[in-house]
Amino acid sequence: MIWLFALIGVITVAVLLWRAFGPASQPAPPPVIAPDDDPEFLRELDRHKPLDP
Repeated sequence: MIWLFALIGVITVAVLLWRAFGPASQPAPPPVIAPDDDPEFLRELDRHKPLDP
């Protein structure tokens, strides 16, 4: 019976450590913004836009 409690304890500790330090604990990379949704890119386009003759 004590082996069952020890096994449950080991599994619980392993799961808690996995949740704390596993791959899901890494911060997500910033989302990729398409050029037509990026305000800075659109400002640069307006700045470099050729003038009409």
